[in-house]
Amino acid sequence: MHTQEIIESFKSVIVQISTEFGTGTGFFVRDFNLIVTNDHVVKECAEAVISGTTFPKVSASVLFYDQKYDLAFIRLPDGIDLPDRKIGSSPVHDGDRVIAIGHPYGLKYTATEGIVSKAKRLQNGLNYIQIDAAINPGNSGGPLVNTDGEIVGVNTFIISGGDNLGFALPSEYLLESLNEYKPYNGQTAVRCKSCLNVITSERIEDDYCPECGSKLIIPQLKDNKEYVPAGAALTIEKILEALGKDVKLSRRGQNRWEVEEGSARIVISYTDGGFIVGDAFICRLPKQNIAAIYEYLLKENYDLENVFFSATNQDIVLTTMIYDQYLTYETGLEEIKSLVKKADYYDNYLIENFGALPRVEDSE
Repeated sequence: MHTQEIIESFKSVIVQISTEFGTGTGFFVRDFNLIVTNDHVVKECAEAVISGTTFPKVSASVLFYDQKYDLAFIRLPDGIDLPDRKIGSSPVHDGDRVIAIGHPYGLKYTATEGIVSKAKRLQNGLNYIQIDAAINPGNSGGPLVNTDGEIVGVNTFIISGGDNLGFALPSEYLLESLNEYKPYNGQTAVRCKSCLNVITSERIEDDYCPECGSKLIIPQLKDNKEYVPAGAALTIEKILEALGKDVKLSRRGQNRWEVEEGSARIVISYTDGGFIVGDAFICRLPKQNIAAIYEYLLKENYDLENVFFSATNQDIVLTTMIYDQYLTYETGLEEIKSLVKKADYYDNYLIENFGALPRVEDSE
C-alpha cells in the first residue's frame, strides 16, 4: 500500500484523547470493541474526552489499566461506529518501513515515516520496537503501522537527546493484554503490577489485590471525586460554564481549553509566565485583496480595546491577554465573553466583505 493510502485509511480509526492532565492518541480495535491507548495518557482518570473524524468530542469511560505494558482500554460510546484495522501477527524486522500516526502537540493526524532501527530493544524488562520515525508528546497511544497497513505496535515513549529515539510496544504484547482483559470486557479492571493478574473492581478487597495483597488503584474507586481545578484554572472554568460551555469536553490539559463559537475556535491557555491568553482562530487570509484586509485589521487594532488581531501563516487570530494577578471572575468573564462574541462577528464579516477563507479543521 502507498503511504498516503495507509494514512487516509487510518484517519477514521484514530481518536484524540484529552484529560485534565493532557492529550494523547488512541485507536479502535473492532474485534474487542475497545479504544486502545497508553496508560500514561489517561493517567488514572476514570473518564477521557475522545474525538474523531466521524464524531464530535464526547466523554468515554476508561475500562482497563495495564501498567505492565503501559496500556489502557476505553469504552467506545454508544452510537459511534468505527471501521476495522488489522493488528499484525507477524514480527517486525530491522530495516522494515513503518509509519507512526497520532496527534503530537495537538497537531491532529500527523504521520511520520521511518524504519525499524531495532526490532527488539530491551527497555524496562520488555522488548520494544525502536524506530527512527519522529514521535513526540501527543503521539503516545497511537498506532505504529507497517507497509501492509497492519498495526504492528503502540507508540509509547521517546528518549530525547541528540536524536529522538522512538519506542513502540509490539502488537504481540497488545494482543496479550487484550485477550487477558477479554473475559471482563465492559467491566472496570486493572492489572496488578505485582502478581500481574487482571483484577476487576468487584474483586478488589479494601483497595488491595485479592491474589497477592498489593495495593491497587482503580480511579472509579479511588475516592469517587472528580478533578477540581484551583486558582486561575478554576476561575477560567467558571467563566466557560457561565458562557454555556462544557468544561469537561473543553479541557486540553490542566491549563488549556478549547471551545467553539459559531465557526470560530477559541483556545484559552494559562501560561507559565502568568498570563491567561485567549486566541480565537477565525478565518484565513485570502489569496487576493490581502493588502485591503491587512489595512482593515491594523485599523481595527487601533480602535479595539483588550483584544487585537494577528496573522499566523494564513490564520487570522483575535487575541486577548489577562495577567493572572488581575484576573477575577468578573473581569475575566467580561473579556472572554467579549472575545467570543467578537470572534464570531469578525469571522463572518471578513469572509463576507474581504473574501477571507473559512477556517479549515485539522481533522479534514
